[in-house]
Amino acid sequence: MQTYGENWVVVLFMIVTAAFMGILLLTLNQIAAPSRPSAVKSMPYESGVPDVDPVVPRYTPRFYVIAMLFVIFDLEVVFIYPWAVSFDYLGLFGFVDMAIFLGLLMIGYVYAWKKGALEWV
Repeated sequence: MQTYGENWVVVLFMIVTAAFMGILLLTLNQIAAPSRPSAVKSMPYESGVPDVDPVVPRYTPRFYVIAMLFVIFDLEVVFIYPWAVSFDYLGLFGFVDMAIFLGLLMIGYVYAWKKGALEWV
């Protein structure tokens, strides 16, 4: 029968092994890999054609802000589902906690709305 301490020895062994392998592989790369940088190698290159035009981003930063807000507010479902499943067990305490959580989310939503973070144009 394993004791509680033996389980952590295995975890510690795995962490040490992973760190050792990472350091070993990085060191071998520095020793064995050839490194001959030049101006030609440092130029941007894509699909066989050198870049002649400046790179234009595909998406504006506004897209990423809206995507992050979606992820943040979509995560509330992850917390609401277990709450709804165990609603009878949690009772009034769980209801008040979820009301506070949703209130804080609404404050964040209104803040983002007032700052104009949800405007696409």
